[in-house]
Amino acid sequence: MKKLWGSRFAKATSRLTEKFTSSIAFDKKLAKYDVLGSIAHAKMLGKTKIIAEKEAEKIVSGLKSIFKKIELGKMQFDNRAEDIHSHIQNVLNKLVGPVADKLHTARSRNDQIALDMRMYTLDEIKNINNLVTGLQKSILKLAEKNQDIIIPAYTHLQPAQVVLLAHHLLAYLEMLERDKERFSDTYKRTDCMPLGSCALTGTSLKIDRFFVTKELKFSQVANNSIDAVSDRDFVMEALAGLSILSVHLSRIAEDLILWSTREFDFIEIDWSFCTGSSIMPHKKNPDILELIRASSGKIQGDLSSVLIMMKGLPLSYNRDMQMDKPPLFDAVDTIKEILVIFAELFKNITVNKNSIAKKLDDESLFSVDIMEYLIKKGVPYRVAHDTVGKMVKNCLDKGICIADLDLAQLQRFSPKFRLDLKKILNAKTSVSLKRSYGGTSPAMVKQQFKRWKGVLK
Repeated sequence: MKKLWGSRFAKATSRLTEKFTSSIAFDKKLAKYDVLGSIAHAKMLGKTKIIAEKEAEKIVSGLKSIFKKIELGKMQFDNRAEDIHSHIQNVLNKLVGPVADKLHTARSRNDQIALDMRMYTLDEIKNINNLVTGLQKSILKLAEKNQDIIIPAYTHLQPAQVVLLAHHLLAYLEMLERDKERFSDTYKRTDCMPLGSCALTGTSLKIDRFFVTKELKFSQVANNSIDAVSDRDFVMEALAGLSILSVHLSRIAEDLILWSTREFDFIEIDWSFCTGSSIMPHKKNPDILELIRASSGKIQGDLSSVLIMMKGLPLSYNRDMQMDKPPLFDAVDTIKEILVIFAELFKNITVNKNSIAKKLDDESLFSVDIMEYLIKKGVPYRVAHDTVGKMVKNCLDKGICIADLDLAQLQRFSPKFRLDLKKILNAKTSVSLKRSYGGTSPAMVKQQFKRWKGVLK
């Protein structure tokens, strides 16, 4: 197998070396980007007269036929090749002959792989953001279908107050939107064309890097040739964004797992997204959600592996950087699969309205409303807090409800209490009172719906 180097070497590399250093098994994923970059490079070499225009045209023609094969899934990759660059070069040599040897003029694999990885990352950022939007739309539809459902909300996994289910679901949209914003920021810094930096110094040949930048639709050209070949910030940034997104997806999965238990019984996850037990015939397990939750750890590991790899590398390029690809590819593929599954899963969730309604009888869910009732009557916050705490404790100790107390009993706790207090001891009134911007009142949630429909249009 012909290599792009080796004329200086006195003997062939061992099979062990070739096997250990080969990256074709994973960097073949970059094949189409490698070809597209080569097409732009060949056109530039012809335009600048570094090679004859006819030679450039012949090279471009050969590369286009290779690209077509890749797009149709008909490209046979040679596992003996050192990397995707060597493979494409060898295929091109067979197609167009010796003129193919001129393609690598004013180019190193150092800037070539930097280009391929940037092009791949740019495409996948767009793909992931589109999939995140698809998941957001799926969640929004579930929220719209259940606008009137009120659920207990939890802090420390203890019942806290009541909220609209839609309000809780719309919180997921906020998390996911921040993920998209992070990816959009990463996109800006990834959108930088490194080709023409060569090994690390640039070249004495009169290349036109701005022409290549325009051909490949990058927004800017790398300013420093050393930084261009040694920078993998965009890989780490993309992995950081994927890691945070995976945390959000894991937290959403955890909510749904809890809500689907008999103890909560808020929702039913469709049978098509569950599995059974090999020994317990009655089981319906949310295995898909559990695997989504577990996948977050794998993606954190992908980020860590690249951070640790890069932390000790001197400038400029080092072969260690070959190992940035498997973690990035793994994290991207995992996240994309999860997003597709999650979007479908949300379309098939059933809300158990009757079961949820039974959980709203707990008067402690309205303790903050009682406290704010007193605050509105001029009672200091600390006093109001202590008053309600004592009242709740007294009722729990005696096994009675606040709603059953008469006026005299209420006023033993505070002379500010009136019988109208009992009007706020229900879930519907409680959520309707939360009218502060961003709160859970129906009016505020309708504002959120309107906003999200505009954002996700």
